[in-house]
Amino acid sequence: MTTSSVRPLRLAYSPCPNDTYIFHAWVHGLVPDAPSVLEILDDIDTLNAMALRGEPDVVKVSFPAFARLRPTYALLHSGGALGRGCGPLLVTRSDSPLAALSPEALPEALAELRTAIPGELTTAALLLRLFAPGAGARPVITFDRIMAAVNGGEVEAGVIIHEGRFTYREHGLTCVLELGEWWESATGEAIPLGAIAVRRALGPEVARRVDRAIRASLEYARRDPEASTAYIRRQAQEMDPRVCQEHIALYVNDFSLDYGEEGERAIRRLMAEAEAAGAVPAAGTSASSGTSDRPLRAPCLHTRPAGRRRPRTRFCRWCCPSAVAPPRIAAILPRS
Repeated sequence: MTTSSVRPLRLAYSPCPNDTYIFHAWVHGLVPDAPSVLEILDDIDTLNAMALRGEPDVVKVSFPAFARLRPTYALLHSGGALGRGCGPLLVTRSDSPLAALSPEALPEALAELRTAIPGELTTAALLLRLFAPGAGARPVITFDRIMAAVNGGEVEAGVIIHEGRFTYREHGLTCVLELGEWWESATGEAIPLGAIAVRRALGPEVARRVDRAIRASLEYARRDPEASTAYIRRQAQEMDPRVCQEHIALYVNDFSLDYGEEGERAIRRLMAEAEAAGAVPAAGTSASSGTSDRPLRAPCLHTRPAGRRRPRTRFCRWCCPSAVAPPRIAAILPRS
């Protein structure tokens, strides 16, 4: 008898509109033959911590967190957040000296400043670490407080996610770098933000049922987008309806139905870069809840042409167009 036949699956995801839009049909019993679930909603940093403790059966996590979960969780093909033009933003006050700097000058400037991140294991924190390995203090502040912390002088800069990219100007802030665009320009890949993972102990049959249920739930939402409106608004609380719709339009796309070859390639690249930087444990090693202290001096993944100077950042869009192929994704659910 499987675990799913004796109790509902513990399904944990964020109250953000993209997640509630995707999961609404499943948690409300609108997906035939889907496993029953117990819904748990919390912010992404809390979800990462819950997964590291092995509490949820199915959970939304950041990709750096998933790198530590590979021995116990498998990556599903559906329900994740991955795309282009949707990455975290590095923001500062409009009157800050940072606002006048070029992207090339930012890594050095950030070394002397405090930059808030929404969690140690978030993709936002990883991208900041890859872009500016020598960045100074990086205090963890919940994602919904970062803009106020920057505006109030608690920190000089912050990496914002979710609806913050639609509202930061209202807080007197300016964007000095779109970290997702930087990643796309440097690697040519889409940016993987969040993954849906399932506990391996449930077995492959249950895992595939879960994957099908998520896909069917999203397909239901696309057929009848009004059905989930009240649920989305209730979980989003004070979020403006316009921002809710922009949020869904930006973060829910065809990659949410299935990563496909392009999405899986982007995930492999992000994992390879994170492992090379010592930010996550390498596939096949013991998982760790902390970050590595290994120096961030990994070699560039490209072949540098003779006579060309090494770029200032780890990525070498300035060097050459071809990259060494990163390793296969570890722990992704095999397709049936």
